[in-house]
Amino acid sequence: MKRGVIDRLVSIVGVDGVLATLEDLTVYSYDGTFAEWMPDIVVLPRTTEQTAEIVKLAAETNTPIVPRGMGSGFAAGAIPISAGSMVVSFTRMNRILEIDPFNSCVHVEAGVVTATLQETVEKIGLFYPPDPSSIRHSTIGGNIACNAGGPRCLKYGVTGNYVLGLTVVLADGRILKTGGKPIKDVTGYNLNGLFTSSEGTLGLITEALLRLVVQPRFAKTALAEFNSLENAAKAVNAVLAEGIVPASLEIMDQTAIACIEESMNLGLNTNVEASLIIETDGADEAAVIRDIETIGYACMSAGARIVKVAKTGEEREELWKARRSSSIALARMAPNKLGEDITVPRSAIPEVVLRIREISRKHELPIVIFGHAGDGNLHPNILFDKRIPEEWEKVERIVPEIFDVALSVGGTLSGEHGVGVLKRPHLEQALGRVSVEIQHRIKKALDPLNIMNPGKIFQNI
Repeated sequence: MKRGVIDRLVSIVGVDGVLATLEDLTVYSYDGTFAEWMPDIVVLPRTTEQTAEIVKLAAETNTPIVPRGMGSGFAAGAIPISAGSMVVSFTRMNRILEIDPFNSCVHVEAGVVTATLQETVEKIGLFYPPDPSSIRHSTIGGNIACNAGGPRCLKYGVTGNYVLGLTVVLADGRILKTGGKPIKDVTGYNLNGLFTSSEGTLGLITEALLRLVVQPRFAKTALAEFNSLENAAKAVNAVLAEGIVPASLEIMDQTAIACIEESMNLGLNTNVEASLIIETDGADEAAVIRDIETIGYACMSAGARIVKVAKTGEEREELWKARRSSSIALARMAPNKLGEDITVPRSAIPEVVLRIREISRKHELPIVIFGHAGDGNLHPNILFDKRIPEEWEKVERIVPEIFDVALSVGGTLSGEHGVGVLKRPHLEQALGRVSVEIQHRIKKALDPLNIMNPGKIFQNI
């Protein structure tokens, strides 16, 4: 990048806010996937106004901008794939600006870590439900950009359900403020919804006004073990047929369980083919207990070999520690993994699980399945060694087959990870030509120079 541009960036954010050494740039060249591309420069603003000045300079010099939080994404959305890219990292914009208990909302900067936000509001009895597995190393801005979910979204919904307002720096450097504290607001287009899930392709989210709810006073968590993965999938529908909406309903297959147990020694039974982790919560302890008991009966009727309810807070934490460690534990089986993120109708879960297992057998590569079974959001993880060309070739054949399975039952490509780079080739297959064309037009209207995270979501724009 030209010295003059670097000097102007330094004048905006200070010398400590501009990174240009090879060592620094390498840190920002990858995310939670195996993809890697090197940026030309990294800039770390501290305010929305600084971000606006950075974008104005980028527009003037036609410099591609790649917004980044903690780099925990699984679709290569925060990777600078365009030549001459500038990464704008929001990790220094990490302030909680206001907590408003009366209106049940919180105003935060984009770089606030999700777990930090949750822990802060819970101290005063409030609750921010979205809980992606990367909760301790992902930011609110990234969560909004990808509309992240997590185990609790079955009952509480995804990140987008909690966005009341946004501050966005547009591609020409203007600052847009959307929404506000009113609970009901149907004045004009839903711009909150437009920028949520946009993966930084329409503008840079710098601040957010988020809805909070009252923290549940009680919770009960159960582990249901199954000798059959198909029965575990069927139990998901059996539980929901009881009229109960659990806070979480998660599934892990045998390979995931074995990896977690080998890694963490939590006492999990590795001889079962699948397990469900199910949690109920609420303000009435008796109702919470009654719900978990009903869920246990439903699981046993669907073929569970045993249902164990956590008796203490420590036991409950151990169960969730196991589930949240699923992805990390797979590193014991293979040096690389591709974690997919399909969502299917709940009724189709048993069929989809069986068809993915058949794909695994056909290509002779392990595919580990876990995810948010309660809302049909499954995470098939393909394990492989990228150093072996034959295995990477198999991965390239497996991915479209998994997508074909999801789409054939009325599902979609992503429930919470976004499209990024890795799912671009399949976008039109999932959405149809008309939908993609409309989205192209929106992108061009808001970003005519195509400098906002170019190459993400769309292949040809």
